[in-house]
Amino acid sequence: MDLKISYTFASETIETVKKTRLISFLVVLLTFNISIFGQNNYKAANEGWLVSMDEAYKISKKTGKPILANFTGSDWCGWCKRLTADVFVTQEFKTWAEKNVVLLELDFPRRFALPADIQQQNYSLQQSFQVGGYPTIWVFNVDKNPNGEYAIEALGKTGYTKSPTDFIAGVNQMLDKNKANAPKSGDKGKKSK
Repeated sequence: MDLKISYTFASETIETVKKTRLISFLVVLLTFNISIFGQNNYKAANEGWLVSMDEAYKISKKTGKPILANFTGSDWCGWCKRLTADVFVTQEFKTWAEKNVVLLELDFPRRFALPADIQQQNYSLQQSFQVGGYPTIWVFNVDKNPNGEYAIEALGKTGYTKSPTDFIAGVNQMLDKNKANAPKSGDKGKKSK
């Protein structure tokens, strides 16, 4: 009898080890899938906004539109939430933005983690633009130098604005000023006297 009890115990131990290994394997597999696929599936909180500077750059170059970057704390910043509710989700803003700018969300959340590459990108841009408070919205043109680094031409910045009409008017002033300062097509290569 003792031998059978011992055998049953050993058999149960082997089954337990097999189950533990299977569970461990599934946990590792699930974690791997979340880390790999979670990064590719990360999207901005608002429809129409991008989270990748590389993607925004490509669209900006293709369309000739400047980038409007929203430096935000989407899950903790009260003024950021108000700007989203008062401006960014309105049809007036969405219609204007589609015609005039490429939207880029640069989030600094506290209650969830961003994919590492997005987090690094956002902090680099935060330092480049010397953003010290949220929300901060920068409008800029971007190009790449021969080394593949971004060359940014800042057009202007703003913060919280209470209405889409006021927000759009402020950004349009930045865009109009840029157009007024841009060289005319016939002026390329000419030197001013």
